[in-house]
Amino acid sequence: MNTNPAGNGELGQRPANTGPIVPKTASEALRPEAGTPPPRRSRASRSQVVVFMNFVISLVMLIVLAAGAALYFGKQEFTEPGPSANGDTFLVKPNTGVQDIADQLERRGLITDARVFRLGVRAFGNDSALKAGEYAIKPRASMRDIMELLKSGKSVMYSLTIPEGLTVEQALERIADEPALSGVMPAAMPPEGSLATDTLRFTRGATRQQMIDKLLADQKKLVDEVWQRRAPDLPLANVQEFVTLASIVEKETGRGDERSRVAAVFLNRLAKGMRLQSDPTIIYGLFGGKGKPADRPIYQSDIQKLTPYNTYAISGLPPTPIANPGRAALEAVANPSKTDDLYFVADGTGGHVFAATLDEHNENVARYRALQKKQADEAAKAASAAGTSGNNADKPAGSSGKPADGNGSDTSGGDNGDAGGDAGAAQ
Repeated sequence: MNTNPAGNGELGQRPANTGPIVPKTASEALRPEAGTPPPRRSRASRSQVVVFMNFVISLVMLIVLAAGAALYFGKQEFTEPGPSANGDTFLVKPNTGVQDIADQLERRGLITDARVFRLGVRAFGNDSALKAGEYAIKPRASMRDIMELLKSGKSVMYSLTIPEGLTVEQALERIADEPALSGVMPAAMPPEGSLATDTLRFTRGATRQQMIDKLLADQKKLVDEVWQRRAPDLPLANVQEFVTLASIVEKETGRGDERSRVAAVFLNRLAKGMRLQSDPTIIYGLFGGKGKPADRPIYQSDIQKLTPYNTYAISGLPPTPIANPGRAALEAVANPSKTDDLYFVADGTGGHVFAATLDEHNENVARYRALQKKQADEAAKAASAAGTSGNNADKPAGSSGKPADGNGSDTSGGDNGDAGGDAGAAQ
């Protein structure tokens, strides 16, 4: 009996089968019936454009993921400690690009990967910020550390010292021998006394001509400045004489506490028309800008040799300076001590004793010679004990093997006495 003739599908009721009833076997009746098939894909979902866009989106996601991973690991490598255990210096020449810098750093073993360094520099916007120069790379410096250093421009600095009292020729030898400098030396030598005595700081690649030009400019500025502040009554005709006398003072003493007094002695003698009789002028007349060999004393025969610089033989100042004077010597000549001293001689302790009269000076010389004789005797005893001996027909002035005490002439006779004569300070 059909209890649901309307076919409304109530629970437990089956819709009426409008077709003929086909008998089924027991096995067929137990088989599950096929479910409702899935809906057919729309025509739009099978479009090539949709397929392509799906591919593009997938590819972009993969690229983003890969880029993120590369960025993460690249940043790690860019900031982690570098491979160099000892560090090194690294030279960046002018107009060198980031790629060349990165390649050189990798070849030197200062970074692990040139590409990471190059990309890191560009990521920080420093492509054109790296400066030329020589840099000290610290041990285990990271790529970022190196980038910041090259960006800072803090190059390795070198020093070149020109001490007071060197001749121009000696100063130029130092400049020529400095390996951190570049370029050739000038063909013409600057005038004697025209170079500043100073310590120059420079970076590798600076030229030798630049060093010389700076020393020339600095000395001219210094001389003009001190000359403008000179005492009004100096017996000096011009700046050239001023520098010449300062060079003599520079060679006579290295003691800051007596420079102005040594300058006063020479200025007093110039004012009285007395010869300067300075041992360093003898040396310059004999050896010129090369300087006296360290083991060569002044002999009595040297004092008699006539040269344009031998102030035992000429009146007034020599024709040029005999060295490069420093500021202290220039200041001493520009504003000397107010004394009547006309003489000085070594005191045996590295300084000098001064005198206003010849008699007092002769007493000082006698004491100095007695000290020299004592030193000579002690040296002779030491040599004898060592089993050595020797003779020299031309004895060193002063008889001790030391440079002349400055009494080239017999100060106990009619000579007016030498100014200082102690060449113990002469170089």
